[in-house]
Amino acid sequence: MDIKCIALDLDRTTLNAAGRLSVGNREALEQAIGRGIHIVVASGRSFYTLPEEIRRFPGIEYAVTGNGAAMYHIPSESCLHRHLLAEEDVLTIMEVTEKDSVTYEAFIDGTAYAGKEYIENPQVFGASSQIAEYVRMTRRPEKDINSFIMENRAKLESIDIIVNDENKKKDIWERVKKRTNNVYITSSTPHLIEISHKNAGKHSGIAYFIDLLGLKKEEVAAFGDADNDVDMLLNAGYGVAMENASKDCKAAADYVTKNHNEDGVAYGLREILQVID
Repeated sequence: MDIKCIALDLDRTTLNAAGRLSVGNREALEQAIGRGIHIVVASGRSFYTLPEEIRRFPGIEYAVTGNGAAMYHIPSESCLHRHLLAEEDVLTIMEVTEKDSVTYEAFIDGTAYAGKEYIENPQVFGASSQIAEYVRMTRRPEKDINSFIMENRAKLESIDIIVNDENKKKDIWERVKKRTNNVYITSSTPHLIEISHKNAGKHSGIAYFIDLLGLKKEEVAAFGDADNDVDMLLNAGYGVAMENASKDCKAAADYVTKNHNEDGVAYGLREILQVID
């Protein structure tokens, strides 16, 4: 395969259950970079919550962050392009959910903010133990996250609605969709509804870098595990889902690789795409 660019989701894809880059995946990425293949991070994370070992990885130059809300040049920490939520859509989101038992995360200039109560005990709000540790390490606490969002409504890259109930999640999702068609809605974990501008999405971010690097869609392979990776896999030349991926993610993929705890990215690069030895 003539692959010139690899788009990589991070959590539960490139990173293992401990949230780290394994030796096997590290060596595979080093080999791919050595062969001139561009590596583009494609994450739901905001820029400054990307792991240090990824941001300092020699040769990884670009990142799609916030599910395509902001595209970064990693070494210079400069935002190349972003899609901010419209103020009226922020107001709509807050109005639609004002009577629901939810809390929020807000993303501004690559930084993640959340309510103090959520950061102190994420598992009460439905976060897994692994996600809970990540939240505590990366979120800046706000005593009143609702007021913070309203005060910064013109600056928001994206908003996460945190809801610990599957039926309530579906209900809120549909209510937001009915009130505005100017947003992109997705989800990477069961307790999150992730909302950004309609022109966002990881697929949109990868398309930006395809154009920037002068590539063709057919020269790009993408790896992912969750529903927020579906559009990216469908719009890449080759979509690769992890063995631990969601049903919809696997359905969108051309190939399924090994589990994220079994160096699935390295296996995919070597055995499926055959771009490294």
